[in-house]
Formats: sequence, structure tokens, C-alpha cells
Amino acid sequence: MRASRLISILLLLQTRGRVTAQELADELEVSVRTVYRDVEELSASGIPVYSERGVHGGFQLVEGYRTRLTGLTPQEAEALFLSGYPGPAAQLGLGTVLAAAQLKVLAALPPELRSRASRIRQRFHLDAPGWFQESESAAHLQPIAEAVWSDRRLHMRYRRGADDGLVVERIVNPLGLVLKGGVWYLVGRSDGDFRTYRVSRIIDLELLDEGFARPDDFDLAGYWERSVASYEASLPSFEAVVRIRAEAIWKLDQALGVATARAAVMVAGEADESGWLTLTLDLEDMWHAEVRILPLGADAEVVSPAELRDRIAATAGQMAVRYG
Repeated sequence: MRASRLISILLLLQTRGRVTAQELADELEVSVRTVYRDVEELSASGIPVYSERGVHGGFQLVEGYRTRLTGLTPQEAEALFLSGYPGPAAQLGLGTVLAAAQLKVLAALPPELRSRASRIRQRFHLDAPGWFQESESAAHLQPIAEAVWSDRRLHMRYRRGADDGLVVERIVNPLGLVLKGGVWYLVGRSDGDFRTYRVSRIIDLELLDEGFARPDDFDLAGYWERSVASYEASLPSFEAVVRIRAEAIWKLDQALGVATARAAVMVAGEADESGWLTLTLDLEDMWHAEVRILPLGADAEVVSPAELRDRIAATAGQMAVRYG
């Protein structure tokens, strides 16, 4: 455990420059006293680390010192080569950069880790989009990525919705890119507000020479999590009571999505004497509800609302006539 902590301190100093004892203690979840002991041990082992006192002081490596030590465990070495998505990296113009970085890491690893990291690429491949879902074309993705990296403003024309086709112009401070289910989103700030733009709806854009100051407290992952929760909460919804045969529960995963299906089943209780479960489902609107419930076929029955029950019955009747 201590050896791993010493490696972590060394790598933190190498990547961040000057770091205070308190910052190291917070990062490693140990006491400041432990940090001082660990730094003394690093220094005694020949690592050129020194400290500076004062408000802007801290621990620092002698300028120019670098180590090829990675501190990777076998599991971390394998995970490294699972973490790079070649498709998205290529879309961002980083395909060759990713490949070169992996080669450099391989060269720095001990032989036993090098072998395991190489084998992982031959045995596992990550394909983010679901079945029958192709990644959207994102013609402007590389200049957007450049703007995100360099903190430069963008001028763009953007189609706000897929249906109304309304085109607007925006000056955006690009803060980050998010890949969700094969779809790229730009997170940026425009007119003082944080906004999310679907990259495929950008008609054209210009990378401006003007830079911007990135907010120090902006956290992309946190913003995205809150944005997704807000979007899901804003969707229209109503409750539908549906009976389903216990043997057909597996169909719910495909019809409703795994998370929604499992949540409904967990609160449903036990099946009745005839082997049927009664579920309360949170559905978007009548059209989506019909599309989701029809694939369950005769294994399900809508109890309420009456409007949805009537729609299902009418569609089933039309199908019976069609195939009669």
C-alpha cells in the first residue's frame, strides 16, 4: 500500500508541478504527517524532490526530472487499452494520437505488463452505440474539438429542432464534448447561459480568433448529469397499469428499456394465482405507450387508462382484419 502511495506522489508531482502537502493528503486520503514521511522516503531513495515554504510553497521535483515509471498494475494496464474508443478518437482527429500514445505507454511498461496490455486489444472491443443505431455524422466535430482544446469562441448556425427547422445564429464559448449513444453533443456557454447543442444539427461554423476565460468551477461530467436528469424530468408522462404474464417479463427489457422495466418489476410484488403481475408504468404519451406495449402481444393487458386500452384494442382489431 505504501509503495503504491509513493508512486502516486511521484506521478502527481511529475504531472502537476508544485503541490502542497495538504493537496497531496487530500488526493491520497492520508494525513499531512504521512505525506511528509512519504516525501522524505522518496528523497532518501534518490528522487530529486524539494520543498518551498510560504504561501505559494509546496513539494516539487527538480526541473527536468522525469521517470518512465508508470506504477500500473496488471489490471490498470489492461484497462488502459480498453478505455480508448478508436472510432470517437478518429472523429475528433485524435486517432493517430491515441495510437501513438498507446505505443509509448507500451514501450514504458515492464515486459509482463506489456504482454497483457497488448493481448487485451486482441480479445476485447468496445462498440458504444446499441444495435441498429449508427453513429450520427458530425462534419464539424474536429474544428469544435480544436476550439474546446484552445478555448476559442465559435460562431455557428444551428438548427434548433428536427421538426420545425428553425435556424439560429450563436456565438458560443465551447466548454466540452459529450458522446452519448453514438451522438455527439457540444456543451457551451452562450449569452451567459450554459447550453447543449447536438453537433449533427450544426449547419456551419467558424472558429474565431477570439478566446474566452473558461469558468474555474465548471465540471463537464457534473453538468451533463444534471442536464440529463432535468431533460428526463421535463418529458411528458402518465401512469399506465398493465398486467403481464410472469413468464413474459423478459420482453419488458426490449419494450421499455432495462432500467424502466426492472424498476417497474421491483415494486410490482408477487404474481397472482394465475401467474400474472400487475405493473404501474411511467410512459411518455399515448403514441409512445402504444408502440411500447404492442410488442408484448397477448402476454400483456392494459388495465388503465381506458384511452390506452381502447387504442391497443383498436390496433389489435385492425391487425386481426389485416391478417384474417
